[in-house]
Amino acid sequence: MSSQVTINHRENAEVFTDPTICKHKSLELLDQINMPKGLLPLDDLIEVGHNKQTGFVWLKQKKAKEHRFKKIGKLVWYDIEVTGFLEDRKMKKLTGVKSKELLIWVTISDISIQDPEVQKITFATPTGISKAFPVSAFEE
Repeated sequence: MSSQVTINHRENAEVFTDPTICKHKSLELLDQINMPKGLLPLDDLIEVGHNKQTGFVWLKQKKAKEHRFKKIGKLVWYDIEVTGFLEDRKMKKLTGVKSKELLIWVTISDISIQDPEVQKITFATPTGISKAFPVSAFEE
């Protein structure tokens, strides 16, 4: 079932449902906003949508997924549906992404690369707490 936000942005959006095309489009979207291609390691995508007018994107997969980014030792959980608004070097108002910090899962709401020359990517929570890591940790 689609989230209400996705339904609201579905009009005028490009929607893809072929799994091979979905994977390609997810990588293409990251490339278009100058983000590392390993940032969203989603394999079983069943739908990718992008509303170019609003910048809204959604990615649906068959089941939720946990992924460990080995270079930084972080475990990240991706829900069945991941949504957000895309801008150059930014993903804002994310839903469906959490990072394991000590014993709790922390919601990630924003991902950005402030200064590409510094090669750091920043992850922020809805409360404004943020943490930066090397961009190289999220490259394929």
